Amino acid sequence: MRRGALISPLAISVATAVSGCDAADSEPEAPFRPDYRGIETRLLDGDLVSFQVEMAGARDSTDLDRYAECAAAQYTLIRGFGFARHVRTKVVEEGGIWRGDAVYTISPTIPDGIKKIDAEVVAADCAENGIPMV
Repeated sequence: MRRGALISPLAISVATAVSGCDAADSEPEAPFRPDYRGIETRLLDGDLVSFQVEMAGARDSTDLDRYAECAAAQYTLIRGFGFARHVRTKVVEEGGIWRGDAVYTISPTIPDGIKKIDAEVVAADCAENGIPMV
């Protein structure tokens, strides 16, 4: 005797409800089309640098943070240093335009702190992903 598995419409409905998935609710994400609008660098004091960045098409503040990090990485290399440490970022979004003021310290050696970057590695990743730098 051959036994086959039958799945009833009720079982499918229950499985869908439990998983929280509904084919009608699943919309494909819009493609990420960033519009990088510029970087302004301000040396604040010795090794403390501010990066003013602006972009449109960001999905959220993470995209703007990444843009600022790329600017900081390239600037660090231009100044002859190898590392940077993120101090803070202020982000404002208005009418789809994202603006950020990110502050980093730059250093020839790995700095203390949680949010530090290896400028060479980050700059290479930014170039590979088409994110503009200083």
